Amino acid sequence: MMKDIKILAGTSHPKLIQDICKILKTQPLKVTHTRFKNDNLFCRIEENIRDDDIFVIQTSVKPVNEYLMELYIMLDTAKYASAGRITAVLPYFPYVRSDQKDQPRIPITARLVADQIALAGADRVLSLDFHSPQVHGFFRIPVDQLQAQAVLVEHVQQTKRKFDVVVSPDAGGVKRARAYAQRLGCSLAVMDKRREKNDDRVYMGFIIGDVQNKAALIVDDEISTGQTLFHTTDSLLKAGAVTVSAFCTHAILAGDCLEKLKKSKLEELIVTDSIPLLGKPSAKITILSVSSLLAQGIMRIHKGESLSELFMHPFRI
Repeated sequence: MMKDIKILAGTSHPKLIQDICKILKTQPLKVTHTRFKNDNLFCRIEENIRDDDIFVIQTSVKPVNEYLMELYIMLDTAKYASAGRITAVLPYFPYVRSDQKDQPRIPITARLVADQIALAGADRVLSLDFHSPQVHGFFRIPVDQLQAQAVLVEHVQQTKRKFDVVVSPDAGGVKRARAYAQRLGCSLAVMDKRREKNDDRVYMGFIIGDVQNKAALIVDDEISTGQTLFHTTDSLLKAGAVTVSAFCTHAILAGDCLEKLKKSKLEELIVTDSIPLLGKPSAKITILSVSSLLAQGIMRIHKGESLSELFMHPFRI
């Protein structure tokens, strides 16, 4: 029988882990992370975890490969310390966009990462808003994918914001956008988007749906360079939208994205703290915390309770 719930903290996002532990009324395990002179990483758990329910928290942020290796080492450490069960908690899943073989002679790296997480010792995975549904099927261990829409809906209700139409920036995000539209009581619109090869250039086509004289909310799983978001914003305004805001779960904000955001006509960018924001955030950015959502997911897994309620209702411990 498993004993206590224990948090094994990676070094990728200390603030989020502190917030999760505060909600769970616990402290992270005492752990020593060391880098040897040959640049090898080392992890030592400084207390007994035999038969405990261990949750290893590590998100994907630069340097991605280093934090990923640290995750593997923590999972392996917990396994050989005889943990009762090990859950990898990944607020933002590494290599999640490398999820299909859409060109000749390329890897499906998200599947490789899924295999390695299980091989390193994870018994199950808890994550947030995968880039695409097929990532869920890459695992041969149980996976729980939480959805950030409850965080946004609660924010909209508290701030009394009003949106008329939810917009998916491409056909692949229609299901996600429809779920948001239903929760917010909005209509739905879809952009026709194409991307060429491995670069960040996008080509926007026509809009399916009515956006004229409406307050639009673009919904996407992440914002990286911002090309898709800013092109969609311009297209919506040209089509007659009154205002355009956006909600993106994972704020990667790569390259000169923040500078482009400053110059763009996007009114507000709402994101979560699934990854730490690097640099000084823009005044246009509103950050919503997913600490309570993740803490509730951790607690429900520990107690053997259903997580499906977290998709629809406010979450409190």
